[in-house]
Amino acid sequence: MILKTASLADIPVIWDILQAAIAQRKEDGSTQWQDGYPNLETVTNDFVKGYAHVLVENEMVVAYAAIIFGEEPTYNDLQGEWLSYSDYVVVHRVATAPEYKGKGIATLLFEKIEALSISKNVFSIKVDTNFDNFPMLKILEKLGYIYCGEIVVRGAPRKAFEKLLK
Repeated sequence: MILKTASLADIPVIWDILQAAIAQRKEDGSTQWQDGYPNLETVTNDFVKGYAHVLVENEMVVAYAAIIFGEEPTYNDLQGEWLSYSDYVVVHRVATAPEYKGKGIATLLFEKIEALSISKNVFSIKVDTNFDNFPMLKILEKLGYIYCGEIVVRGAPRKAFEKLLK
């Protein structure tokens, strides 16, 4: 599987994957992604800004993430302490195609993001998620992300994590 920058043709597939993830979050009883975000405009903006990335297997998009090399303004208001204050990568809007759930795809996606970060000489990844997003929390724990505190996103508290790369 390869991680690549999304193309314009990938946007409808990305949106389908995100819609399935939104529905799954609702089914799981979560409030995350139940307020109209993310939406198609979010995906389009990710694409325009160069953030949209897809994990592809045999030319099929199996996962999506917005990968941002640069500052995330909400991370400046962390109630807690980051592990580092150097350059970092932010990962947002992680979603796996429904037919690939439970196959370790999100873990592989994060591993590919870590390799991409190292290739660009950025050795910190920061990510946040809802307190009730247990699948994401499990992935972050498994991959060694450290809980650093809370941030507030669209009026709701979120857990913030960082991983320092070698």
